[in-house]
Amino acid sequence: MATAAVTNTSGTSATTTLAAQSAKNAADTQDRFMKLLIAQMKNQDPMNPMDNAQVTSQMAQIQTVTGVSTLDTSIKALSSQFVQMQALQSVSLVGRDVTVEGNRLQMEEGVGAGVFELGAAANAVKLEVLSPAGTVVDTVQLGAQGSGRHSFEWAADKNDPAASYNFRITATNGAAAVASLAYSLDKVLAVNTSGSKLQLQLQNAGLVDYGSIKTID
Repeated sequence: MATAAVTNTSGTSATTTLAAQSAKNAADTQDRFMKLLIAQMKNQDPMNPMDNAQVTSQMAQIQTVTGVSTLDTSIKALSSQFVQMQALQSVSLVGRDVTVEGNRLQMEEGVGAGVFELGAAANAVKLEVLSPAGTVVDTVQLGAQGSGRHSFEWAADKNDPAASYNFRITATNGAAAVASLAYSLDKVLAVNTSGSKLQLQLQNAGLVDYGSIKTID
């Protein structure tokens, strides 16, 4: 059974600290404003004193500033809680196969698997398997393929099944090249929330943003 590893260094304590700091900042701002307002009233021109409209306007301004500060704190707190909720929900992904952009073959028992996407139909698609040094170790003609996403498997045969391999897709339709994108199959090992966003620890690709995941098997 796969074990979920969820790392969380912010959590509730960080949210509480943020709220307390914001409250202190708001109180300090109000205190400074009141001192300035009192000083202004003490030193005003007796022949041209401030009217109620001016005082009310300044009071409204400080309330607006305080309200914006409080709203900003609330949004940050909600964002932090949302990341934690995502992490809890993402625990179910541990042990699952996912697809990310990349050209590394997923090797299992001597068989490599990969995915590619064609921007249009192609009457000839060529798969090249590359060694870690970038040397072509095998070439496979995949024939005609329609537009969209396709998966394939490659048997290592005489090549080292324990080595790491990349792949390259070349697609043409007659004399015209067809655009293609390569995707790697990978396995989720853990969920990480130590930063400001949710990330997944993958077996081959390492730490990637949750938003980078294209498909989940």
